[in-house]
Amino acid sequence: MSEPTLVSRPAVQAGPSPDKIRRAAIRSIAKGLPDGTLTSAELAEQLGLSEDWIVSRTGIRERRRAAPDVRLADFAAAVGADALERAGIAPEQLDLVIVGTMTADELTPNTAPLVADILGARHAGAYDVGAACTAFLSGLSVAAGQIESGRADCVLLIGADFVTRITNYEDKKTAPLFADAAGAIALSAVGQRDPSGMGSGPFGCGSVGPIVLGADGSHGETIIATNDERKLRMDGPEVYRNAVARMSEVTLQAVARAGLTLEEIDLFVYHQANARITKALGERLGLDPAKVVDCIETLGNASAATIPVALAVAEEDGRLRPGAHVLVSAFGAGFTWGGGVLEWGTGRDG
Repeated sequence: MSEPTLVSRPAVQAGPSPDKIRRAAIRSIAKGLPDGTLTSAELAEQLGLSEDWIVSRTGIRERRRAAPDVRLADFAAAVGADALERAGIAPEQLDLVIVGTMTADELTPNTAPLVADILGARHAGAYDVGAACTAFLSGLSVAAGQIESGRADCVLLIGADFVTRITNYEDKKTAPLFADAAGAIALSAVGQRDPSGMGSGPFGCGSVGPIVLGADGSHGETIIATNDERKLRMDGPEVYRNAVARMSEVTLQAVARAGLTLEEIDLFVYHQANARITKALGERLGLDPAKVVDCIETLGNASAATIPVALAVAEEDGRLRPGAHVLVSAFGAGFTWGGGVLEWGTGRDG
């Protein structure tokens, strides 16, 4: 067996300079949706239900589904390449490639090393984050922390899941929910001189703010896919109650840590799990519906991909604008959950 070639990698800044606070800025966002679709009308016929029954309980009229021969790593890499091109970042500049997923092509290796290889990110470390539907947000916390500490300058973060491949299409309660998609963001370091306040301080030219994460493993069997079955099983009512409660709670915590009020948040981007959950969150927190992204109707629940995809949708429809204060939050199996505040930037120049 030949020895691996050792490649020298660029030096990474050891830490922030005394007169600057080092922050992680989101330089770009990209989304990828498989060509295949499965409509609720088609699924209703398979399950012996009506389309209205499915739509009234999920808010989903169609969901994307990848073809059987499409590999998750290839699909994620294509979306990652799009994010890098939009950011003006070359793959060789990356220090880390992080993929949030629970549907890797193989049990091992992880998806991230494969993605890094496809992209040509030869100087980057690579690993997956497994936190189910919270994986993208958990990965964002890690990516931002690596940049803030000076351990990395450029990070590619991807949320990618082909959940239809572990969906039980004989289960009328869960089959209508799940979908396939990928979303990616490119992050790099930015420095600010004033450490106080939103807008003029840590967030000034667009960056990742506080992220609050939580977990409760006592609910480990409430959403589960075993190695033997490899199909999702879920206690829907229990998930609903906990998702609404936890995401409401973590929304308030994250906004408070950012030194903001709910009224100062311009956009709320929640994990697109179920339209009823998103609506209940808005009602519980008294949010303006126009500020709450709800794009599940034509996309479905693609687990770790939903937050970056929803951000990309909001950017496309004009609601996600430079300088906007954005609350992102997710809830998933484990239980895991989290919330964070972003200030949306102006692109590669911050």
